[in-house]
Parts: sequence; C-alpha cells; structure tokens
Amino acid sequence: MEWPDSLPSASELFPSLYSTNPHKGFCPTLPNSDAVFTFLQPKSPNGLKAQLLSVLEGFSSSPQNPIDSGATLDESQGKVIVETSARIEVGAHLIGPCYVGPEAEIRHGAYVRPFSWICAEAVVGHASEIKHAVLLPGAKAPHFNYVGDSILGKGVNLGAGTKVSNLRNDGGEVQLRIEGERVGSGLRKFGAILGEGCQLGCNSVTNPGVILGCNSVVWPNITVTGVHGAESKHR
Repeated sequence: MEWPDSLPSASELFPSLYSTNPHKGFCPTLPNSDAVFTFLQPKSPNGLKAQLLSVLEGFSSSPQNPIDSGATLDESQGKVIVETSARIEVGAHLIGPCYVGPEAEIRHGAYVRPFSWICAEAVVGHASEIKHAVLLPGAKAPHFNYVGDSILGKGVNLGAGTKVSNLRNDGGEVQLRIEGERVGSGLRKFGAILGEGCQLGCNSVTNPGVILGCNSVVWPNITVTGVHGAESKHR
C-alpha cells in the first residue's frame, strides 16, 4: 500500500537507531521503506512478534532470574528474558514472551505483558502496563501508564497517568488522521508511535493511531489525535 508522503519514516522518528553508536542489548529493526506501524502487524514475518521470538530463541535461559528480586513470572506462553544488569523490583509481574534489556528498570507493581520489548535503560514504572509494544533505549513509562501496541522512541517520557489508547470503542480499524484525511492503518489495535524526545504531560491521552514527530510536547490533561510532525505542541 502507498502511504502519504507526509507520513514520517522510521529514520526520521528514531534517528539514533541509524547512528553508528552501538546499542546495548537488542533493539528491533523497524521498517524504513514502509510505514513504521506495519511493524505492529501481528502476522508480519518482520514484525514485532516475529523479531522478538527470534531474539528470545538465542537464549537458553534468562541471564537474570527476576524471581530472585521478588518479581513473579508467567512463562506458559513464552520465555521471559531479563539481562543481568536490568533492575527488577519486588512486585513486578512479567508474562512471556518478553525481553528486558541491560540497565532497564521494571519497578514495583509493573505489569509487563506478552510481546513487550523493553530496550536498554528503558523504564516501566509503578502501576504501568506494557503490552505488544517497544520501549526503545531510554524510553520511560514511569508512573501509572498504559502502553499497548506502540513504539516509544529514545528519551520519550510519559507523565504520570498518561494513557496510550490502542483500541477504538467500536473495535474497528484504526484510522490515521493525516492533514485532514483519514487513512486506514490495517490494524485493529494500534496505540501510538512517539518519536525520540517526546514529552507527554500528566494525565494526557493519545487516541488510537497517533504519530508524533521527534521532540513533540503534549501538555497535561490533553487528548491528542492524528499524525503530527517534529516539535509539534499540543495544549
């Protein structure tokens, strides 16, 4: 499918992934010749599910056992892999398949659901829930957040209570709003693609199918809809 030219590419949204600086642990390969959100297609051979399962297959066992830190695990559906330098706090619950990278933090009361890819130095905080989503290096969902079917770029921070909505009330296909036009995403569940450095204020909400370019800012208590370029302001 051909997408509008104004739709930002993976390299525009996540430039650090294309730099020469190596990343700790594992990061996904995002589609740069196709719309970024196609990575969230559940049956895609190059999508989130397929790539994460491939990474997990390379481990015979988890380098760190989160149970030793007081977390609980459910590996009935797949492996839970936690790198040695990750910090796991008492009361976190992790369901496989999922991956937690080096120096990442999974704090007390965090709920990490299947197909969560938590990259190096990322944070899943108290009472935050992650599901079928990627937190790229340094991304933070630190307080009372929900992140489903989404990609958060390096340095993204969600304010306390921020929710990334991923499902329409009628359960229909998520539509992208681009320059006043509606474009079907092909996805029933699609939260948000947040470019590097985005800052979302407390109790903000992103409606399904939001894309924000790098360094965009959302003020507290604001609901955002649509596709917006870099450094956009929402108040």
